[in-house]
Amino acid sequence: MGGAPRRSAMAAPSSMLLLAVLFVGWAAEYGDGATELHMHAAFFDRNGDGVVTPSETYGAFRALGFGFGVSTSSAAFINGALGSKCRPENATLSKLDIYIEYIQNGKHGSDTGSYDAEGRFVPEKFEEIFAKHAKTVPDALTSDEIDQLLQANRQPGDYSGWAAAEGEWKTLYSLGKDKDGLLHKDVVRSVYDGSLFHRLAPNWNSPEKEKLSVIREN
Repeated sequence: MGGAPRRSAMAAPSSMLLLAVLFVGWAAEYGDGATELHMHAAFFDRNGDGVVTPSETYGAFRALGFGFGVSTSSAAFINGALGSKCRPENATLSKLDIYIEYIQNGKHGSDTGSYDAEGRFVPEKFEEIFAKHAKTVPDALTSDEIDQLLQANRQPGDYSGWAAAEGEWKTLYSLGKDKDGLLHKDVVRSVYDGSLFHRLAPNWNSPEKEKLSVIREN
C-alpha cells in the first residue's frame, strides 16, 4: 500500500479544541450512544449528514495523502463491505452508503477486540496489543510485529475478517510510522477515535470544522 506523506501535527490546544467541538456535535446527534467508533467513522463524513458515501471515503483517503488507485480501491472495499451492514431497515439511500449511527454493525472478526460490540474503546485489549507484540521497542510496533499480530488474531476461515484487519493495520502503518519504521502506541491509540485523521488532514472540512474556523478567525 502506498505511503502517505508525513505531516506535522496541529498544535495540541487547537487539536484538543477541534476534537471537543466535534465530539459535542456527534454526542448531540447520537445521544449517550456516541462511541469512539462513531468518532473514528465520522471523519469520513465530510458534509456532516451522518452518512458516508463512496465519494466521501475516496476523498478522505486522498486528503490523507493516498494516491488515486489506493483511494479508489479503499472506497470500493470499505463501502462495499460496510454499506449493506451499517444501515437502518427503512434506509432509502444506496447500499454503498454507510450510516454512522449503525457503524458498530460493521465490526469484523479477527480483530484485536479494542472496540467492543457497541464500538466503545476497550483499554485492556488495546494494552494487550503492545504487551504481546511490541518486542523491539516496548511502546511501538515494527512492520514484522504487525504481521505477527495479524496472524495471531486470525480466526479460522474468517477470510473477510483477515482482509479487513490487514487493510486497517497496513493503512495505519503507512500513515503513522516514524522515520525508523516504528508505529508508536500513542499514534495507534489516536486512530480509534479518529483524532489521527484530523491531525493529518486538517483541511478535510466538515460543517463542525468550518464552525471552528469561524471561531478562530473571530
